[in-house]
Amino acid sequence: MGSIQKNDIRTNQHPPKQKKSHTRKEFKTIKNIKTKLKENEAMITRADKGNSLVILPESQYKNKIDEFIQTNHFQTSTNHPTKSFQSQVRKIISNSKTLIHSETKWKYLNLNPTAPSIKGLIKLHKPEHPIRPDVNWRGAPAYRLAQLFTHKIKLVAPLPNTHDLENTTDLLKKLENTPILPHFTLASLDISNLHTNIPVKETREIIAKNLNNNTNPQAQQELLNWYDTITNKNYFSNNGKIIIQQEGLAFGAPTSGTIAEFFLHHLEETHLTQLSKKQSIAAYFHYVDDIVLIYDSHHPNINI
Repeated sequence: MGSIQKNDIRTNQHPPKQKKSHTRKEFKTIKNIKTKLKENEAMITRADKGNSLVILPESQYKNKIDEFIQTNHFQTSTNHPTKSFQSQVRKIISNSKTLIHSETKWKYLNLNPTAPSIKGLIKLHKPEHPIRPDVNWRGAPAYRLAQLFTHKIKLVAPLPNTHDLENTTDLLKKLENTPILPHFTLASLDISNLHTNIPVKETREIIAKNLNNNTNPQAQQELLNWYDTITNKNYFSNNGKIIIQQEGLAFGAPTSGTIAEFFLHHLEETHLTQLSKKQSIAAYFHYVDDIVLIYDSHHPNINI
């Protein structure tokens, strides 16, 4: 067995340093970009689709946020609701005897809550380039409770995925299995402002009916109490102001997508069979707020 040299030991003890994440040239480029943005009162934000970045004047970005708020008839408030919201969340968690173990209740409290904040993702694919709101709910008082609600509701009242799409690949697979005749037409529809248009009270009744078949009364009541608490305070901050959302589901809340699915499934189960016959719809799929359908364009009653 050969002798071990000091250099070999030193090499094993001190692995080579990792390459720096940015070179001097890259730092200089970043600094120049920041300077240019500041000089021109511009900013960088993300596009809604395509994993792209958008450079635009700060004033234009602010106007797009303000236009979104005005279009949806949100209201500005002088009262900050975070403190009262936190009290409601604490109370509802404390009263949850069945679904939350007493020793783990602290896990679902946000100890240093803040108001949700809004950012805008630019819709480059649409005229006038409006924004899609991106509300950060992570600091909200009910963020962790909302995560727990979503997890529990999927376990006790799972929805069938008859018309749901997981992704683009799933759509392609389902289209391959769909008989398509020459006179069939494919249409893509978009649900406008999905979250703000979901009726909160009606959806609560829909969820309650689903829970009746799967949950004991105490657990059902606790879930519905969580629902009431989470959907009762829909607000976010913008430029230091509190914006109140009067109707629908909160942007950015972990529960909003799941709750919206309950309402959409109810509509599909209630109306889709009759509508498909009347309008000769051969296939129907939806992914969040996007709908893809195939219909017989030669059908005499078609009205799409």
